Amino acid sequence: MSKAWLLAGLLGLAGCGSIDAARYAGETPALDLRAYFNGTLDAHGMFQDRSGAVIKRFTVRIDAQWTGDSGVLDEHFLYADGTTQRRVWHVEHLGNGRYEGRADDVVGIARGQAAGNALRWQYVLALPVDGRTIEVSFDDWMFLIDDRVMLNRSEMRKFGFRLGEVTLSFHRREGADDAQSAHP
Repeated sequence: MSKAWLLAGLLGLAGCGSIDAARYAGETPALDLRAYFNGTLDAHGMFQDRSGAVIKRFTVRIDAQWTGDSGVLDEHFLYADGTTQRRVWHVEHLGNGRYEGRADDVVGIARGQAAGNALRWQYVLALPVDGRTIEVSFDDWMFLIDDRVMLNRSEMRKFGFRLGEVTLSFHRREGADDAQSAHP
């Protein structure tokens, strides 16, 4: 009997990550990455370990530009301890709310699906930790709140175990390109 409960528990855990973006298809405003990530954006974020303790705080300036269905998101991180980091995403819109992305520290291809006001973005990131590099799976959920604000919650896992969460608040700068009209 205990094997049956163990199997049921494992299947239940597997189901926790199975929510897809289609669940949010009726939510507004509609999220189109080409429209939102166009121009300069600012983000504020934090990393919490699995106990909920805030380990890192940071800000990010994102310089984003799209040419058709190809976008470049140039992210400049500044951490509370004064360290900096840069990540350049190359993102492709594949149609039907699907996106793929690459960056130097992303292992393989990041894949995303948008519906309504939400985007689920999944990838593996090579993170430097204590002089070595570990590969960590990210499961990002982004929710467009209005034309200027988007919230992002990311769960980080290694070997299926939850390591912590990253929370971000994105803000489009005043006067940023109104790309909504450029991408019907």
